[in-house]
Amino acid sequence: MRTRRTTRAGQYLALLAYLVFLAFPFLWLLSTAFKPPRELGSLHPTWVPKDPTLANFRQAFDEQPLLDALLNSLVAAVGAAVVAVLIATPMAYVIARRRTLLARAATGWVVVSQAFPFVLVIIPLFLVLKNLRLINSVPGLIMVYVVWALPFALWMLVGYVRALPPELEEAAAVDGAGRARTLVSVTAPLLAPGIVATALFAFVTAWNEFFFALVLLKSPEKQTLPVVLTHFIGDEGAADLGPLAAAAFLATLPSLVIFAVIQKRITGGMLAGAVKS
Repeated sequence: MRTRRTTRAGQYLALLAYLVFLAFPFLWLLSTAFKPPRELGSLHPTWVPKDPTLANFRQAFDEQPLLDALLNSLVAAVGAAVVAVLIATPMAYVIARRRTLLARAATGWVVVSQAFPFVLVIIPLFLVLKNLRLINSVPGLIMVYVVWALPFALWMLVGYVRALPPELEEAAAVDGAGRARTLVSVTAPLLAPGIVATALFAFVTAWNEFFFALVLLKSPEKQTLPVVLTHFIGDEGAADLGPLAAAAFLATLPSLVIFAVIQKRITGGMLAGAVKS
């Protein structure tokens, strides 16, 4: 009994240390965003600002087009998430239900494609977008994000589909439903937690992505938020710390809010009420 309690206490301590490790950057960023310049340069920094101010936020919006960048990032992230899910869901269903050589080859390609570095694919993508006249455009960036997020989204959804009992689809077939009707009316509702989790992954990946946006978007009015954040760093590498922290804090809020809203959906029961009595 004592050994079990010691083990459990150690697990809780490890979990607490991990949570502190995750929360530290965000809390320090939040503290920095509200500090006046004299506290930012202090040799003895404090967690809680002694004289909190909103000047950093005002300066950030005055110096850079944060609202335009926020809108561009939002359009790109939402578009990539929606398109990736719409493409990955039927593909995952086919791969999970048809155990053919082609399905296994597709699964293997999904795994291998995750090892490709950004630098390896940026030149072919740039040439394709150039031929399609989508360079320096948000739709072109959405296309790139979909291509990059699709393999992992497909991998996630395949696991969710394989977790569904085939008997549900067999019952729908007995009732006269075809493959398409079964996918829409039976499989898709049961996949809701997996679809939401996959969409969240695609959204966060696109929202935080920097390299593709930096290479493909040249016009200042079309740049995304991660690219605009680099403008707070001067030519000599000196960062305007207060406005940078304020802008970075605002950039983290959408992901946190979206996750907080849908986290119950992700962890909800996937098959609750699915089986007929």
